[in-house]
Parts: sequence; structure tokens; C-alpha cells
Amino acid sequence: AYELWANHMNHNAKDPKWANRDRFILSGGHGSTLLYSLLHFYGYGLTMDDMKEFRQMGSLTPGHPEYGHTVGVEATTGPLGAGMGMAVGMAMAEAHLASMFNRPGYPVVDHYTFALGGDGCMMEGISSEAFSLAGTLGLSKLIILYDSNKISIEGNTDIAFTEDVQARMRAFGFQTITVEDGNDLEAIGKAIEEAKADKEHPSFITVKTQIGYGCPAKQGKASAHGEPLGADNLAATKKALGWPCEEPFAVPAEVYETTAAVEKAGEEKRQAWDELFAAYEKAYPELAAEWKSWHSEELPVDLLNDEDFWKFEGSMATRASSGEVLNRLAKKIPNMIGGSADLAPSNKSNMKGRGDFSAEDRTGANLHFGVREHAMAAICNGIYLHGGLRPYCATFFVISDYMKNAMRLSALMGLPIPYILTHDSIGVGEDGPTHQPIEHLAGLRAMPGMIVFRPADSKETAAGWYTAMTGKRPVSLVLTRQNLPLYENSGKEALKGGYILEDSEKATPDVILMASGSEVEQCVGAKKLLKEQGIDARVVSMPSFELFDEQSDEYKESVLPKAVRARVAVEAAASFGWAKYVGLDGAYVCLDQFGASAPAKLLFKHYGFTAENVAEKAAALVR
Repeated sequence: AYELWANHMNHNAKDPKWANRDRFILSGGHGSTLLYSLLHFYGYGLTMDDMKEFRQMGSLTPGHPEYGHTVGVEATTGPLGAGMGMAVGMAMAEAHLASMFNRPGYPVVDHYTFALGGDGCMMEGISSEAFSLAGTLGLSKLIILYDSNKISIEGNTDIAFTEDVQARMRAFGFQTITVEDGNDLEAIGKAIEEAKADKEHPSFITVKTQIGYGCPAKQGKASAHGEPLGADNLAATKKALGWPCEEPFAVPAEVYETTAAVEKAGEEKRQAWDELFAAYEKAYPELAAEWKSWHSEELPVDLLNDEDFWKFEGSMATRASSGEVLNRLAKKIPNMIGGSADLAPSNKSNMKGRGDFSAEDRTGANLHFGVREHAMAAICNGIYLHGGLRPYCATFFVISDYMKNAMRLSALMGLPIPYILTHDSIGVGEDGPTHQPIEHLAGLRAMPGMIVFRPADSKETAAGWYTAMTGKRPVSLVLTRQNLPLYENSGKEALKGGYILEDSEKATPDVILMASGSEVEQCVGAKKLLKEQGIDARVVSMPSFELFDEQSDEYKESVLPKAVRARVAVEAAASFGWAKYVGLDGAYVCLDQFGASAPAKLLFKHYGFTAENVAEKAAALVR
């Protein structure tokens, strides 16, 4: 880490968000003190008092690095391998932006992405998913540093991990380099320069180290991983390493003098880039203006008042209307980039006329992730964190389980990434219970910071996309395979998360019918049947619990008045989570079991998702 930050990495503490800085991801986030030490020594604002508060409440030095919490931390890491996926995303972003903006003599986008991880990162499947794609794409500015100490928590890695890692990486398409001694700075520096010299392949540098190096009692042992050294071992380590300070947290002045020189050099490199960009702006004013627009958090269009954005006709599957909205956005927002895990035709996630990103063509904006859902979500995190681009990704809703950890990181970091999740219920039909999501809505709704949006028609789908493109949080767009009707009163009201789609004739309804997505149709049908029985029903469309819960108490009372205790929740998924709206006296038409393999219409009837059954449940509450 010292060799990299001091001699090979362009970074600038005075401008931590400098667009052309090299990126550094500590994928093995449990080694967070390594990163905090670098940020301390190189002037990023972490004081020695901050270092002393390691892992304490409210400190800037939490147990794992947190993006947005500590200046200089490029990504929240901790789940092993996730940082590798995000690093691949950053390298993809660099390559795409370079292809769009660089001109002869003006390399305004020209930087590397470095990721450091250990044996755990290499064991996790996400790293293989991500590296396989990186090799296929020939991301030559991606350099992985593998701290190979052959120790995990349970002991020597030979108990579970004996593969030839370098051979695997070569098979993925990486240049592989090995440094035999992790304390040989010259060899490490030579390896980094060798990695930079390869313009066709990403590079993988194995650096062989000993865990607990310098501690006579723990060097090379698993106990060095997570156990404190203790006072005696600490003293012995300082002696073995020739550390001149006996008192804790004391650092010789010459260390700060050395790192200050690096800090000054980083500032000079940033200033040189500023001068380059100023010349670029004169030579290519339109491109420079586009660059600034791409790196702004503001959209280049007013979607809320764009009539075409909200305009639809006829019935349509919400996956199809999502595809229409996506392509409307793609025409207005040129820095959108994304794709699917080999399901774009089904997810309707392809942007027409925007080309395919590949090793041969970096200008394409459609990404082909292959069947790699976990890496896909992590890569999108990395693309967004890099800056300048607005990523999205897509798969079947049931497969969101494979992505959950990376989606959770999106929520933790507050990254507004749209997740297109189609085939949202037993409406998948003949593919059967393995492909029919049941508990997934409840699972994602339980995730803090994640907006789950399940629209009932095309206009609500537009509202979901609007939320995703204008907010500060990830949005899961949960979409149907089957066609849904277009409702007269839907649209922008859906931005509130829940609203009255069809109201009762009385000021206070006899019963409230609530649903999201495709089951709103059964509620609308049930309202008509109940009217024939003299029961006055209100239909509430509830595309997003999270957005509805954030509305004022007055608004929520106007939609779901406390006086009306007869309420029915209808959703072709687990009932878990609806209780806060249904109350003790309400009823459910939900699915608390796995589905079956059959045509969708038969499944909906079999499990009671019909207007008749909803009306019967509601009538029983009123009588």
C-alpha cells in the first residue's frame, strides 16, 4: 500500500473527488486501519485522535470503510469480494468515459483502478464473476493486488483453498505477476509498472506476505487475523521492526515529511490536469459542457413536466412499459449505461441505438453482464461511484436473491441505481415455483434505504423510473410479465407511494381495498362487485410502502382513515409487511406458500387472486 500510494498512484488530498484520480478500493475491508493510515499520512483529514477512536460510536474510523462517511473512502467494503466487483465497474466507467470524451492531445480521462484484497476475496464467487467479465472486456487499467498470506480465520487456507489462483486469473484473461516478498518495495513497484505497461489485459499481482509480520509470537498464524496483539507482543513487534517510538500512536516526523512530499506531488498533478481541461474546454467547448453535465447530479431534462414521459395508451406489461420509459430516458439522458444478466430481451432493458460496450467498442452504453447477477449489481455500484455515469441493471425478480448483498451496499451508500426486476409473481406461470418470487417483496421492503416500487400500470411505471432518476436511493422496479390495464386516475400521484385510485361514493368508505402491481386490477373489479351488494369500497394503489410512509400524517390519514378498520390487502406474494396497513381487523388475499407450474391465469384463479374472492373477503369484513 505504501509503495502504491507513494510512487504509482495519482491522488490529491486537497481535491479527493478529482475526476481523473486513480481509484483505490480496499476489497478486504476488515483491514480498514490500512486505509485509514494512508488517509491520515497523506493529508485526507483523519487525525491521530480519529485513529484512536477506531471502531467507536460516531468515529470517522468504523470497523469497515464507509463511503460518504470518511473522506477518501471510494466505496463501502466489508462483504468479501464486493470491492472487486465495484473495482471492475470503476474500470468500465473509465473506459467508457475515455472513449466518449478523450481527443488527440487531450486525455482528460486517463486513470487506473486499483483493488487490494486477500484470500477471502478470491474465494468468494463474486470475484470470479467480476474478473471473468473484466478479462473478456480487456480492462487494461484495472490492477488487482492480491495479498496472499495463505491464512484465513480457521487456519491455513490449504484446508479449503488449494487452487492455482494465478492459473485461474490467466484463464480469465488477466496478465499475472508474482512478487515473492511483500516487503520488497522495489519488486512491488516493478510489478505495478509492468501491469501498467500491458495495454490489452487487466493485471493481477500476487504479493506473497506473512500475516502478523514482525510479531515473533503471531507471525504467519491465524491468531494474528482478529486478536489484539497485547502489550507484550506489541512491544516485541516494535523491537523486531526497529520502530523508534515506544509510546502508543507516536510517529516520527520524517514519516510525515515523506508523505507530505507525495501530497504536494499529487496537488501538482491535479493542477496539471486542470490546465489540460481548460485547454480542452477551449478546443472542444461542446464536449466540455457535456462533461460537466454528465458529472452533475441534476438531470438535463424536467421529467416531471414532460408530457411525453407520462403518456401511454392501452394495456401493457409493466416490463414493456419500463422498456419504453427507459428508451425515452436514453434519448434525453446521454450518460445512462446499463444492461441485464443475459436477459435483456425478457427484461426489456436494451437501449435502442446506443450500441454495445465491448473490448472492441468502449462507446457502447448497453452492458452485457452475462449470467453474473451478483457481480452485475456490484459493477453498477462501481460505475456510479466512479462518477459521470447513471447505471442501471436488470434480471428476473426471483434472482434478486443472488444480488442482495450488492443491492444492500447500494442502499448503505445511498446510490440511486434503478434495479429492473421483472417476472414479479406467480404470473411467471409455467416456469413454476423456482421462478415465482413469493417472499422477495417483503425481503426488499425490509432493507433500509431501498425503495421498492411495484407499479400497477404504465403511468405508475413512469413514476417508478422518475423516483429512481431523481432520488438519492436505489429503487427496485418490480415489473410484470403479463399485460395490465391502463387506469384513468394513475400517474404522478404514484410518486407518493400510495394513493386513491378509485374512491368511494361516501366520504368514509365501508371498506378499503389495497394492492400493488397486477393485483390492483382485482381490487378494481371487486369494487364493482361490492357496489352491487350495497358495499362502498375505496381502491388504494400502493406501489411503494417506503414512499407512502414518508408522506405527512394528514395525507396518510386521507388515504387510509383510521376510522375504517375493514381493509383488505391483495398481493400475489407473502403477506409479511402488510399488517401495518391492514390492522387487526383486516384481511389478506396474499400467497404465503410457493406457487406451481401452470399458466398464469389458472394460477391466479387457483390461489384466489380474483375480483370475486377479493369481494367476498371484503364483504365478510363489513357484514
